[in-house]
Amino acid sequence: MSQSRRQVGFNAALGAALLVAAPLAAQTSDQSGVAEAVEALRQAMLSADRAKLEAIAADALTYGHSSGRVENKEQFVAAIVEGRSVFRTITLTEQTVAVSGDVAMVRHILSADTADGGKPGTVRIGVLLVFQKQAGGWKLLARQAVPRPA
Repeated sequence: MSQSRRQVGFNAALGAALLVAAPLAAQTSDQSGVAEAVEALRQAMLSADRAKLEAIAADALTYGHSSGRVENKEQFVAAIVEGRSVFRTITLTEQTVAVSGDVAMVRHILSADTADGGKPGTVRIGVLLVFQKQAGGWKLLARQAVPRPA
């Protein structure tokens, strides 16, 4: 059975649309995976769960605070688990996720109620997170925070 020119044109356009949409769907899937990793990090920081913090952080983690202090994975995990850095609440807003191959960049505003050293406080900072896909999951490779106006 032969197809009309209109049917052939429609089929060609449909095929082209599917070829364009396939990479976008994959990107959306990666972006969703990264957003899930960000939420897992947020939950692990709130619960001060050593195993979860160690699982989400890459071994080569470099974690920069808005004060300029920089920690490695061991220092980052210890500060939260041992109570030197305590988060009572963490709210993330204005989040964007961009994926490029096995690397993802996340930007957001982090607002939190803290209790560092037992002293209540609040924080509002801009954060850049860099995740890398390792062993099929997204791991936090780098983080840098900057002060933001209230």
